[in-house]
Amino acid sequence: MMLNFDTEFFISLFPIILKYVKVTLKLSIVSLICALLLATIIALVIYFKVKILSPFLKIWVSIFRGTPLVTQLFFIYFGLAQVIPFLKNMNGLTAAILGLSLNASAHMSETLRGAISSVDKGQIEACLSIGMTNLRAMTRVVLPQAMRVAIPALSNSFVDIIKGSAMAFTIGVTELMGAAQMEGASNYKFFETFTAVMLAYWIITSIFGQLQKILEKKLNSSYS
Repeated sequence: MMLNFDTEFFISLFPIILKYVKVTLKLSIVSLICALLLATIIALVIYFKVKILSPFLKIWVSIFRGTPLVTQLFFIYFGLAQVIPFLKNMNGLTAAILGLSLNASAHMSETLRGAISSVDKGQIEACLSIGMTNLRAMTRVVLPQAMRVAIPALSNSFVDIIKGSAMAFTIGVTELMGAAQMEGASNYKFFETFTAVMLAYWIITSIFGQLQKILEKKLNSSYS
């Protein structure tokens, strides 16, 4: 039996898919920014062993690292909306950003904590000896060095966010995967449709992979 691949339909999918790339990118970039901010706070709290907060955040990180993203999205969109009044009118896009941010921040916080720990503690002691606070020593001296170490892993986390954004269609967000699902269902040509969407995701992640290499090279050159 010969493979019946509709090339014309396959090519016609790309203008449709491109309309939803911006949704995927918006979802991914906003989630990345939120996740990075949350991850930095979590990493610093755990690193400095802040009482009460540190044990709580360790459990928080463990939960979000140890459960599937799709269950977290369902919990936020369908579960929390029932018990928290101001979340009742939350749309799918907001829930997806919240879920992706929390999930990614748990993974990124461990990356940042490891990167911070890799910086010689003597540098913090030297900063404290000249009158810097812990926070200033961390932001001015330690974090810039830690970020250089963490960039490869953080970039991989961003790629994971892009791929994880495909789960947003399960809570009603029409992004790349949602658009593909609709096109496949309406034309009964799932093979062509999902081949096209896989190619689209591969191109997007490949572009960001190249940007990661450029960023790494630039950071390494500044320290060489």
